[in-house]
Amino acid sequence: MKRTLIAALAALICISATAQTSYQPSAENLKARQEFADSKFGIFLHWGLYSIFAQGEWYMSKGELSHQEYKKAADAFYPHRFNAKEWVKAVKDSGAKYICFTARHHDGFSLWDTKYSDYNIVDATPYGKDVLKELSRECHRQGIKLHIYYSHADWTRSDYWPSKSSNKVTGKDHFEGGYENYFKFMNNQLAELLTNYKVNALWFDGMWDRRSVNWRIKEQYEWIHSIQHSCLIGNNHHLPAIEGEDFQIFERDLPGENLAGYSKGQTVSGKLPLETCQTMNGMWGYKVADQEYKSTEYLVRYLLSIACKGANLLLNIGPQPNGELPAEALDRLKDMGEWLRKYGDTVYGTTAGDIQKQDWGVTTRKGNRLFVHIFDLKGKELHLPLSCKVKKAFTFDDKKAVEFTTTNDGVTLKFDTVPSGIDYIVELTTK
Repeated sequence: MKRTLIAALAALICISATAQTSYQPSAENLKARQEFADSKFGIFLHWGLYSIFAQGEWYMSKGELSHQEYKKAADAFYPHRFNAKEWVKAVKDSGAKYICFTARHHDGFSLWDTKYSDYNIVDATPYGKDVLKELSRECHRQGIKLHIYYSHADWTRSDYWPSKSSNKVTGKDHFEGGYENYFKFMNNQLAELLTNYKVNALWFDGMWDRRSVNWRIKEQYEWIHSIQHSCLIGNNHHLPAIEGEDFQIFERDLPGENLAGYSKGQTVSGKLPLETCQTMNGMWGYKVADQEYKSTEYLVRYLLSIACKGANLLLNIGPQPNGELPAEALDRLKDMGEWLRKYGDTVYGTTAGDIQKQDWGVTTRKGNRLFVHIFDLKGKELHLPLSCKVKKAFTFDDKKAVEFTTTNDGVTLKFDTVPSGIDYIVELTTK
């Protein structure tokens, strides 16, 4: 065991024995938060043992499978076409700035060489390689940040509570060892991840499985920050932000909305960077029948609608069981990359727009530059209710001046023809 890992575990013991203190993010952490907020676009990769079944990441639960039988699939997991270099290059070419990788999902299977469970890709499969190590190294080489998804819930371990999210048919109907043992197991694994891999953020999930229990989450957060100050922590718990978190996650919804039904009561903190996770098709994990991929037009406009909120889009892909990214997903990544190479200046490093999402489109801001993203305008005029003074208006593409008139409550843009295309951008210089 590495000395750094021993030190990390010792830090946990020390923190467990002391009173909790109010979280004060370090300078390194604040810098990492700003870099994260500026990046605006990341790729989520839901991949694991469940990919073999090609029925999505919840197949063990939804299919009411015995977890003992489900685990036998590890003997057939052989992703011989996995190529970390190709994965990261495709992500980088898409214009995304980071990858979030499911190192351990609710089925408990670990995609790295962990010493704390034999139920992992090195020990339990004929493939026998640490894919996380390869991915971590390649992200570092190509300048892509690596975020790690880690599930607090577990459908297989006997020292985790009988799960509300999995049926008793899985055989998970008893509780042995107590949460103290499971808490120690999780932190042992997290120490491995933080000390043996180049991790920029931890993306937690699964707390919604047991609302009423004491997860000792603030203690866990404090320990994580004690061993890696700059590591960002986010948690998809569908609750208001908890002390110790460095960014706030919204599932399938723009921050402040609850159309998907996961964000009831999940208020926007107003202090933390924001991230919306969304699927490229319908599922998170690979499902062979799910070929309903969102169009490039939809994805670009969705990215801009999120950027208008000052938030990031974490766009999901479910890699195939052989280790390849689906061809349709690669096409979308290529298309988005082409768009961002031309128009990324209106997205990266921007803050929330002065005008939130409207029927005609959205706005994003960068200093004294306000970008007006027009998706669907019915006529040749667009009124913008602005409190700032507009000095200039011109098209982003060719810098052609756009006529405008100042009104009591903003400005009105006037066009020769009705704007068209995926995104017609007008740049305003404001004061």
